[in-house]
Amino acid sequence: MMKLAVGKVIDGYRITRFLGRGGFASVYLAEHEETGSKVALKVGGISGGGRQVTRLLEVTSRRSADGISPDELPAEAVFFESGGVRIDLFDEQEVETLLRNEGELLERCDHENLVRVRDRLTVDGSPVLVLDYVRGKTLREKIRSLEGIHLNWFLAIVRAMKSLSANGSLAYHGDLKPENIIVKPSGKVVMLDPAMRDEDHNVVTTTPHYNPLLLTDSKADVMAIGVMIYEILTGTLPFDEVPWEYAGSQSGGETHRLSLSYFFSYTRPSELNPKTPEELERIVYRCITVRDYGLDELQADLEAFISKA
Repeated sequence: MMKLAVGKVIDGYRITRFLGRGGFASVYLAEHEETGSKVALKVGGISGGGRQVTRLLEVTSRRSADGISPDELPAEAVFFESGGVRIDLFDEQEVETLLRNEGELLERCDHENLVRVRDRLTVDGSPVLVLDYVRGKTLREKIRSLEGIHLNWFLAIVRAMKSLSANGSLAYHGDLKPENIIVKPSGKVVMLDPAMRDEDHNVVTTTPHYNPLLLTDSKADVMAIGVMIYEILTGTLPFDEVPWEYAGSQSGGETHRLSLSYFFSYTRPSELNPKTPEELERIVYRCITVRDYGLDELQADLEAFISKA
């Protein structure tokens, strides 16, 4: 892993602050020494997997290289194999390969609701992504501080993902969660950290609590939005034991269907929060449990609900 510290200069960028970390990478705020422009530098970790990340003792918004707040959920490494899936750890080389893939992926994308890559560097043989610095608060911070949450943010994400998919640049985000959504002071939302993927080796990074079926298509994003709305309504997550035991399996059969039905028997939001609007509860249900309920249907339902509010 590349060792970075405040004050260090990398290819003309001086590091000024640690911004955060996840299961596979760390991000630092930096300024270009000549232009003064602020960027975010993303570098890979020595090994990868959410289970490896140290949790701090108390819920906090403080950013530390030593660990993450216990209410944050970093992604896991998911390997798709003939018999199903395997959640494991990435080694340093695998992390670097996926980080390079992420840079290539973001270079093909151009949307105001998705973080942009400015440059892709190689420093001492390791990849470094130079990303736009997005000022604002993560949705996790908004939830943590009990600030007002707007469904328009999710609607903007749905519209953005439809646009990115339509032009062929990004078929799905794959790791939508409160940590990967920033709300700018203007109210605009920006998605960070799309699931790192290596399609040649059937590998992806995702967070099972928000993608419990370990999907690799746009339904993963729809399901994640449903889980996030559930979390905002209730203060908890619908599923504790994730991922679903048959995630990634193509076997089907009665055992498979019964297991999925049992897995989806989560507590209704209105049982935990009696003020939950009935239509919003239906949207959550469709996002999570109806396989053919996609971005188009979610957009229409969100627009209808918001227009009535």
